[in-house]
Amino acid sequence: MKDILYKNIVLVLNRNWQAINTTTPADVFGQMATDAATGLDVHGQDWMVPVTWAEWLALPVRDQDLSIGTARGQVRVPTVVVLSRFDRVPMMRPKFSLCGLWHRDGGMCQYTGRKLTLREGNIDHVLPQSRGGATSWENCVLSDREVNQRKADRTPREAGLELRSAPVRPPEMPATWFIRNAYGIPDWEVFLPRPRGNNEHNEGRND
Repeated sequence: MKDILYKNIVLVLNRNWQAINTTTPADVFGQMATDAATGLDVHGQDWMVPVTWAEWLALPVRDQDLSIGTARGQVRVPTVVVLSRFDRVPMMRPKFSLCGLWHRDGGMCQYTGRKLTLREGNIDHVLPQSRGGATSWENCVLSDREVNQRKADRTPREAGLELRSAPVRPPEMPATWFIRNAYGIPDWEVFLPRPRGNNEHNEGRND
């Protein structure tokens, strides 16, 4: 039961039904009990009914449901809840990573212009780390692995290469885009954007 209580297996929507976060059953039961959040009784993507805390406690636990034992008996764990008093979508900036660079640079090698899969790309430090270059959005670009190896610890000019565009910090984006359905919960899918591009997450890196 402890594992279920403290896993981020509940999708949180604002009161406009936009996905903004994930949380744990331990947190969400407290919110539901104080009317800060309402559980969705989900019957497939076309039928989702907001349910009060008192009504939630009376819901039957179905075969597909997770549940926890309480003094009242087994209580169903919600998969999706709606916040009753919050209507914003928080903004977030992508975390620096190879996957983040791949998305920022459109999956394109910033020296050759060749389209790359995530596995074919590397993080290239424009000013090499060995010469004081930072591992940052402003000093790193997506590069073909072979080009990156040839460049080694030289600057683009020294290696006879030309950047297609200067590396910049990506803009903030709605938090919805950063939610990943790591547990494959079907009820979440209607609220999440479709994955963009390559979903691999290999973190290859070179100078």
